[in-house]
Amino acid sequence: MTVDDVIVYGKSKVHSDLAKMLLADLMGINSLELLFILDQEVDEEIVNTFKYRVDELRKGCPIQYIIGNVNFCGNLLEVNENVLIPRFETEQLVKETIKRINLLFPSGEFDLIDLGCGSGAIGLSIKKEIERANITLLDISEEALEVAKRNAEGLGLKAKFILNDMLENLSNQYDVIVSNPPYIKTDEEIEEIVKNNEPHLALYAGVDGLDYYRKILNHVKENIKKKYLIAFEIGDTQKDAIFDLVSKTLTNYKIECLKDYQNRNRMIFIYNE
Repeated sequence: MTVDDVIVYGKSKVHSDLAKMLLADLMGINSLELLFILDQEVDEEIVNTFKYRVDELRKGCPIQYIIGNVNFCGNLLEVNENVLIPRFETEQLVKETIKRINLLFPSGEFDLIDLGCGSGAIGLSIKKEIERANITLLDISEEALEVAKRNAEGLGLKAKFILNDMLENLSNQYDVIVSNPPYIKTDEEIEEIVKNNEPHLALYAGVDGLDYYRKILNHVKENIKKKYLIAFEIGDTQKDAIFDLVSKTLTNYKIECLKDYQNRNRMIFIYNE
């Protein structure tokens, strides 16, 4: 089969863009480059793998898990069924956190921990942009931490790794705490492709979706330095509840909530200058 034949087969089963993405990944090229080699013969092993991946896609497996990576903040990160697929909204959290780090800690080294790090997307992306950051990646899942370790190695970045349940029994202090914790209510309806494929440990957070914010905030006073920044990604209906949780935990702080590009409450920043 030629490249064109394989694409035609894929387009008969799945969306054209997805078919091209799958084939390009298998051939180690960019999707646009396929247009210049339409008459080229494709190795039989690649064709068979392509057909298998198309079938997996049709069964509802996310393409990111099929190809094994995702582009996040310009970095290619490994993802698999043990970690959440990082979303576009989380890229915005990274960008806004970096802005505030540069304002609060304009020079010198600082200590940052990414709680519930999953693939390490948030912490590693910040480290990539701010080399002077000393980053720690923490997760309760040993399998997720292994993915994060491989991503750090792939990006050539140094990081510490901790297997732990958020801040429980953790004595270290940090200048910056950042987290995109699970925040979906136990009975909340979500997309089937997410519910059926992504780790529930990284999705659900009790009847009100706030369990992990409570876990973090219940211990956070022992784990922040005098001058600090706390950055959360949140569900779009959780602003007031999290503001209330913070008020019961911290004093003399400033807090702000930012909306995402779809005008939904998505990020909370808490800091003390």
